[in-house]
Amino acid sequence: MIESQREAVPRNDGGELDTSLAFLSFARSCVLKKVAGLNEEQLRRRLVVSDTTLLGLVQHLTDAERYWFGYTFAGDPRYADVDFDMVVEPDRSPDHIIAGYRAAIADSDAYLIAAAGPDVLTAQPVGDAPRTLRWVLAHMTSETIRHAGHADILRELIDGATGR
Repeated sequence: MIESQREAVPRNDGGELDTSLAFLSFARSCVLKKVAGLNEEQLRRRLVVSDTTLLGLVQHLTDAERYWFGYTFAGDPRYADVDFDMVVEPDRSPDHIIAGYRAAIADSDAYLIAAAGPDVLTAQPVGDAPRTLRWVLAHMTSETIRHAGHADILRELIDGATGR
């Protein structure tokens, strides 16, 4: 029997930011479930032609959180030049990478909770103009969900665990 990591989607409907954050949090949780309980070899295992690994996806999503919420939305210059790389250096431990993702999520959530609402504009332009927090939330949710799907397939190939 294949193990399932399935959980119900959020039912939050208390306003635009509440609902948006609930679905982003759900997607993040799905990614974290995919790396839970695996050893370092499994987290670094390359199962597709690209260099995508479970650990690489987490590293990439950490950079995305920091860039889109930290730099683009909040204007923190420390995150202006993240590289979004999915290749994890051998000296970077899985615990360090996963803890970094959790910390980036906490920072992002703090920016969101402090925001006056979804119409607040980004500190940095996206393309030729600032965008709203609404846009950044939608972008990051779609990005996280897409990579959670990749992680789901990789996890199933590693040990058969499935589910969102």
